[in-house]
Amino acid sequence: MLGTRATLRATVLTVAGWLLTLTGIVLFPLPGPGLLQIFLGLLLLAEQYDWAARRVQRLRGAALLSAARGVQTPLRAVGSVVSTLLLTASGALWLWEPAQPDWWLLPAWSWLPGGFWTGISQIGSGLVTLVLVLYAISARRGGRRWSARAAPRCTTRRSPRP
Repeated sequence: MLGTRATLRATVLTVAGWLLTLTGIVLFPLPGPGLLQIFLGLLLLAEQYDWAARRVQRLRGAALLSAARGVQTPLRAVGSVVSTLLLTASGALWLWEPAQPDWWLLPAWSWLPGGFWTGISQIGSGLVTLVLVLYAISARRGGRRWSARAAPRCTTRRSPRP
């Protein structure tokens, strides 16, 4: 029974990880959480595969380092928070769905593509980014310094069972 449960868990994690990763790749050029989905997919795959755990570790270190650089000075910290709030607020445009303005020179299909769910995902991406920026600010105030190599390592790597 325990072996069946472990095999089922491994299968679900692998399938969900690949689905998230592949849909993230498809959604990457669109506004919204494509990059976040790729990371979450790799995070699930890292539970089963060493290659994914190495990539998650590297991505996590790069994200933490970028966040730390974004809040190095008070001006950068304010700029990061304001930019993140603007990103989040831009998702409201998709929810509001205003009519295409007269000055818009591109084809009609290019005005706010994706509709309601694009707005929801834009707002979600903005909120996740805001949490990361606020975490970086609090860590900076605590005197913590980050580097890509100093990022916490993933310790739950396992090889898949045959």
